[in-house]
Amino acid sequence: MFKHLLVPLDGSKMAEAALPAAVYLAGGQGARLTLLHVIERGAPREVHGQRHLTSPDEAQGYLDEVAARFISSGVLIDLHVHANEVRDVALSIAGHVQEFGPDLISMCTHGSGGLRGFLFGRIAQQVMSLVSTPLFLVPPASEGFTCRKIVVPLDGNPDHEEGLRFGKRLAEIYRAELHLIMVVHTSSTLSGEKAVTAKMLPRVTRALLDLAEEDARQYLQRHLTDLQASGFTATAAVRRGNPAKIIGSTADRTGADLVVLATHGKTGLDAFWSGSATPDVASRSPVPLLLVPATPEISEPQDRVS
Repeated sequence: MFKHLLVPLDGSKMAEAALPAAVYLAGGQGARLTLLHVIERGAPREVHGQRHLTSPDEAQGYLDEVAARFISSGVLIDLHVHANEVRDVALSIAGHVQEFGPDLISMCTHGSGGLRGFLFGRIAQQVMSLVSTPLFLVPPASEGFTCRKIVVPLDGNPDHEEGLRFGKRLAEIYRAELHLIMVVHTSSTLSGEKAVTAKMLPRVTRALLDLAEEDARQYLQRHLTDLQASGFTATAAVRRGNPAKIIGSTADRTGADLVVLATHGKTGLDAFWSGSATPDVASRSPVPLLLVPATPEISEPQDRVS
């Protein structure tokens, strides 16, 4: 499934939170890692409390030290320092994605801008909009990582079932359980034109949302039946409320290790749920989040693990 993971690092301990999970995924699939550091032009003196790396030699020494920590994992780790200073870090990362051809990018979810913005802020959205590679986001507080339970949010759109296909593949590899969830809004959590309509026609809106809930149950049951018939350990639930909040609370309540979410990266990561909820999910998720671009470019993996 994943054969090559790219892990951009900014020299901070916070960004390194993405490493243990990336090593775990790579080790379970015989994949290799590439650690990347981009020299940022006009960078601050410190990044997340650590002195900023400003020279190629310093950056190379840093990557050498980081890689040495994971020698015992048996994972093949390549190192790359982009020595020429750049102002657009996201564009540089995207360029290296095109050059190296990884099938997964792993980053820490924190920050507000530049290399200090290592995710899920501007950099993650820009990278996702520039490439069609899945993005693995790890909260900064993460320590160990296993993949025993996977939450897969769905919304009934076949394009967004890419998340389920990737969730199934990971469940096969790591013998994980799957928990499908579909969130139906309440009148109070609607946004935009739908919120206006809800105020003007409250009874009609409630009736339509109740119908949507019933449709969601039938939709999930079809997937659940197929999964269980294929030998997966799987459960499913329909919840009502704000999608981002419900997804985060579900991951916490079920003891999930990972959330797999399909999203339209080329439209700003906000087309999957109304109200631009994908960034909200990333900021709220207590566990790592795998964002899978919902595009025709990504197809279901065909090989199965016996």
